This record gives sequence, C-alpha cells and structure tokens, in this order.
Amino acid sequence: MKTKKLTTKEQLFCHSFALYANAREAASKSGYASPERAGMKLMARKEIRDEISRIRSLKTGNEEIICGLKRLAFGSVADCLKLILCDTQENFDTEKMDFFNIAEIKKPKGGGLEIKFFDRLKALEKLSQICESNDDDSSMPFYEAIRKSAKALEGKRNE
Repeated sequence: MKTKKLTTKEQLFCHSFALYANAREAASKSGYASPERAGMKLMARKEIRDEISRIRSLKTGNEEIICGLKRLAFGSVADCLKLILCDTQENFDTEKMDFFNIAEIKKPKGGGLEIKFFDRLKALEKLSQICESNDDDSSMPFYEAIRKSAKALEGKRNE
C-alpha cells in the first residue's frame, strides 16, 4: 500500500508535535482552525505518527533539552494571563491552554491566583552554556586539522 505524501501543513504539524509533544498545541502552531479536533485526526493517521517518529529519531538528547529551554525562555504567557483575568471557570478550557512556563500556582485564602513562572534568564543561561559547549566540541576537529596542517607545512619548510 502506497503511503500518502504529507502536505506542508502536515509536515509542520509533525515537527511541532516532535517539539511540543502536544497534538492540540502542534495543530495550533501549524495553523489549523480547530486545533483540538485537527490534532486528534492527524494523530490517528499512521503516516503522521511514522513521520513524528522519524523526526524524533533524528534528535539527540541535547536537542530535546534545548527545545524545552527555548520554550521556557521564549514561550508565551498569554494563556496564563487569560487564567488570571477570567472571572469564572466557565469562560475557559484549561485543556486548550499552554501552561508550560508555570512553575507553581496557588490560590490564596483571600482570593485571586498566585502564579510563579520558571526563570527565563536561567533558561537562557542554560541554553547559552549548552550552545557554548556544543561549539567547543564541534570546533575541536577543525582546529586540530589546522594544527596538523600547520605542522605539515612547517616540516616541508624545514626540509
């Protein structure tokens, strides 16, 4: 049986799902009008699941960590603001909201909500450390090759 080629939007969904691990959020980021319904329909298709598995197999452990840190550092807090500003529980559906950046939620006795977010600056610092260590590791073979070439050239000059 021939598999159906994925559209650009479906490919975007697969990449977003590999990043967020949330079908509704991936469908929303991919531009689907009804993200919850679209996410469920897409995840029911074998070719979509196969593509997500393929994309995930390409990622290393560091890439997943980097994706999570990027979400913490650059993620939206719009849904958290909706939660704070909403008067009744009837006006929002928490299943459709993104609370990835929230570290803690408390409801004090006096009313209201106390929301603590993960520290964006710490996430950026960790991202920077990972990127610097990756740069050091990947650049070493290049510098080693230059050093060996320089030694080879020196040896030829001395002959």
